[in-house]
Amino acid sequence: MRNEENAYQSWLWGEVLLFGLLGAALALFVAYPHLRPTFELPQVRLVLDTMVALAAVLVAVLAGVRFSVDGRRLDLLLCAGFSLAAGSTFCFGIAPVLGGQLLHRREQWAWIWGGVLASALIAAAAFARKRTATRRKELIELLVLVPAFVLLLWILAHSFGDALPALRASDHVQPRLLTAMVAARALASLIAVVGFGLRFRARGNDLDRWLALGATLFLFGDLNYVFTPLVSNSFVSTGDFLRLLAYAVLLVGVWRAIRFAEFGRAVAEERARVAREIHDGLAQYLFAVSTHATMLQNGADPATALPQLKQAAAAAQQEARFAVLALSSASGTAPFDAALRRYVDFLTADGLLEVDLEIDDNVQLAPDEQIEVFRIVQEGLANARKHAGARHAEVRISLRGDERVVSVIDDGSGFDDETISAGQGLRNMKARSASIGGGFRLRSEPGRGTALEVVLRA
Repeated sequence: MRNEENAYQSWLWGEVLLFGLLGAALALFVAYPHLRPTFELPQVRLVLDTMVALAAVLVAVLAGVRFSVDGRRLDLLLCAGFSLAAGSTFCFGIAPVLGGQLLHRREQWAWIWGGVLASALIAAAAFARKRTATRRKELIELLVLVPAFVLLLWILAHSFGDALPALRASDHVQPRLLTAMVAARALASLIAVVGFGLRFRARGNDLDRWLALGATLFLFGDLNYVFTPLVSNSFVSTGDFLRLLAYAVLLVGVWRAIRFAEFGRAVAEERARVAREIHDGLAQYLFAVSTHATMLQNGADPATALPQLKQAAAAAQQEARFAVLALSSASGTAPFDAALRRYVDFLTADGLLEVDLEIDDNVQLAPDEQIEVFRIVQEGLANARKHAGARHAEVRISLRGDERVVSVIDDGSGFDDETISAGQGLRNMKARSASIGGGFRLRSEPGRGTALEVVLRA
């Protein structure tokens, strides 16, 4: 909690400093118009508009990716807002001037209306709180609605554009309607700054800080348009550079958010995997220990119960050692090799099953692969011993070209197709193989043993 408060205070003072610097620069340009860096550079303006459109597309795509994973309405509205900003910029600001001509007033006003609507959607995202379960459906609807809005803006502009005031390079005072529209966009940016700031204070989410910073740059970009008139699409001013900088900030923020989300999911998946391994492995052995101890307490013959208790305790110790070795291993297969060999020694100690184990030293297994391969081999050997009545089994972990292959072959009684498709053990092995990106194959015939194979990615 203390760290979150410190982060918020740092962000708040940073915003105060940024507001002071940008506000002072804006006041200077308003008081001394001749100092305003405004240049008639049509080619540069086209390049800037293109960069802004591309940046808006990237931010929209990244927000859409986050929405497809987390289902947050925040990301959906951000995706909608930046998609609309990119679409209106391209359709009304870039495409019409590619032949070298100036923008008609219809395209200019459609562009401005699209920017105001996009800013409103982005500001609304700051106050979105819910998640949705219909992520795919809403993304598809978004892909339909954004082009529909762009088309609607084009229709409105061509219907009423000629009745609106024109923007010409000779104008030194922009029309009041244009000032009102740009002021509305600035107001939306201010609301976004406040909204994302409040979100950051309440949740400490890193993305909200970057969104607030980007909205601040949008705000002063729009204020520059309000107080330093937009004379035509051929000019480049401070507001254009601030908007481009805002998109660069947003790209960094959304990308960081995606990276953090991936890390958080990886941590959650690892925790779930460790819990599953404890449940499937160590907990079973400890249950056996508890069962045999209870039998002794209830008067069971010590000559029978004590060996069973020792055997269960040894198995639990073996399982705990493997879990520590496999889960803490960063690379290499030496801990895995040792754990698997000890398991085979334990399994074959009573002489009921003979196992030949071969592990190619050139095969490298990642930590997540180690524990899943161990479980697959463990399940395969357990089936061979308990259910198939096998006397001999072979375990091979080797290279076949660029592929890493894990195989377990036994000489047991085998299975028929119906038994194979219905077995829970087979489903578990398939699931474990799929979790590490492996291909799973099993061949078995009654009386001719069983062979399972897992092919791992190169």
